[in-house]
Amino acid sequence: MKFLSDNIYHVYNQGNNHEQLFLKDDHYRHFLQLFQAYILPHCEVLAWCLMPNHFHFQLYMDERCTEMKQQGGLVLDPVTNGFRKLLSAYAHEFNIENNRSGALFRPKTKAKCLSDDSLIVNTSYSLSNYYSNCFYYLHNNPVKDGLVKNASDWFWSSYNFYFAKTELLLCNKQLAEKYCSYNINDQPPFQNLINYIKE
Repeated sequence: MKFLSDNIYHVYNQGNNHEQLFLKDDHYRHFLQLFQAYILPHCEVLAWCLMPNHFHFQLYMDERCTEMKQQGGLVLDPVTNGFRKLLSAYAHEFNIENNRSGALFRPKTKAKCLSDDSLIVNTSYSLSNYYSNCFYYLHNNPVKDGLVKNASDWFWSSYNFYFAKTELLLCNKQLAEKYCSYNINDQPPFQNLINYIKE
C-alpha cells in the first residue's frame, strides 16, 4: 500500500482462506480499539464496516500520511505501518485466544485510490459519485451478504453513527458531507447500487 495526501481510499482485507476474523462482539470491539490506536491518528475515516470474515474502511488522507518512518529495512508511511501493526497485533491475540497458529489475514491489505478516475467504469460518473457509491456500498455490505435485513441492524459499521446518531466517534461527518453526498436528512440510497470497483 502507498498513500498520498488529498486522496480517498477504500482499504480492505479478509481472513486467510475466508476464515472468520471475528467470532464474538469482543473481537469486533478489540479490532476497533486497535484501529483507533494505530490508524486514526494518521488519517480521517469516512466509513467503515467489519464483517465476520473481512473488513472495509473508506479513508481520507491528509498531510499526516506523508510522514515516512523507518521500520527495520523498510520506509513506510504511517497508515501502511499502522495497518501492519493493527493486523499483526490482532492476529497475535486472536491466535493465542483460539489456540491457532499461522496467518489470520490475507498477506496483502488492498487499498484502492478512489480519487483515481481511471477506475470509474461509467464515464458519465464523477468522482463524487464514486466516493458516494463506496460510502453506501460499505454500509450496505451486511445486507448484501444476508447477515441482516436492514443496515441499521448491523452494529459493526458506521451506518448508525451517520443515520441513527450513535456516538461511536470514528468518522468525520464534515468530510462525508463534502465528498460522499452524506446528508442526515436523506434516506440512504441503498437500492440499485452500481459495482463501483472495476474488476
